[in-house]
Amino acid sequence: MKAFGETVAAVDHGGSLGRARALFPHAPEPFVDLSTGINPHSYPLFDLPTSALARLPEAARLQDLKAAAVLAYGVPSVDHVMAAPGTQSLLPQIASLMPPGRAMVLGPTYAEHARAAALAGHTVTEIGDFEALAEADLAIVVNPNNPDGRVVSREHLLALAGRLAAKGGILVVDEAFMDVGPRAESLAGAVGHAGLVVLRSFGKFFGLAGLRLGFALAPAAITARLEALFGPWAVAGPALEYGVRALADVEWQAHMRATLASEAERLDALFSRFGIVVAGGCPLFRYLDLPNAGDLFRALGERGILLRHFADRPRALRAGLPGSAVEWQRLETALSERAAALPANAEETVR
Repeated sequence: MKAFGETVAAVDHGGSLGRARALFPHAPEPFVDLSTGINPHSYPLFDLPTSALARLPEAARLQDLKAAAVLAYGVPSVDHVMAAPGTQSLLPQIASLMPPGRAMVLGPTYAEHARAAALAGHTVTEIGDFEALAEADLAIVVNPNNPDGRVVSREHLLALAGRLAAKGGILVVDEAFMDVGPRAESLAGAVGHAGLVVLRSFGKFFGLAGLRLGFALAPAAITARLEALFGPWAVAGPALEYGVRALADVEWQAHMRATLASEAERLDALFSRFGIVVAGGCPLFRYLDLPNAGDLFRALGERGILLRHFADRPRALRAGLPGSAVEWQRLETALSERAAALPANAEETVR
């Protein structure tokens, strides 16, 4: 169990090339950034209408985006969809939907949920026991989990949501990686239930994280309250245009899911060649649990390959997917060079 104070500083996350250069000043560039779970094959870019940049976003276009989200995620209606400039911006607002109380986060997981709940005045603990979440006023589950890919069944989550709602609590289920997860376990279609909020990220699966677009799927009273908190024009014009088109492009989505699944298998096989066993993950990232995780992180970092290391979990690493033939080759070469420099019995130390 891990407790959080009333104020929590933002922690470092993956994707910072500035931090990578500070850690590995002599590494060859460009870095191969595998420290995020963002799709390296982004949705195809297209020419935006001038109005997307020159005018304030139209309310009708926001409705188009919400309608696209309804179809893409299986939400009951547009009244259950709130679009925001990234799910990160939603976390403190959702944590403030109820008076300060007892918040529990199923962990270890993405640190920003605990930070946002603490800043909203909740007493926050990170726990590993799913059943204990029923004791919370605000319970948070990342599903599939980041970074290990753990999946909690829809059945168990719905039962928990019911128990929390009965006492006025809220269950938040962060489905940031559900686009490549077991979609039958998604709760997006159940957000008409009281006390349930589901988060969906746009940028990770579509590879457009800089666009800053995400969704809160929830009972209509909650989405209306969130929209009031954010005010008009919360979603920028370019994000509206990309969201409407990409969410409706089911052919691209199906092709990309197959591509990512194949590349995740390829990455597993590459790690296995060098005695590194993948312990979990999802098609957008692989999770490594190694006694010498720090050594691997540094060895690859010095060769310009950036993985995600966790200061509070010294055995854990997360590796995203290379985005090109050049990046795959650089990763293979770096692993080969590291293996050549290890003692003869090192294979046993990384399993």
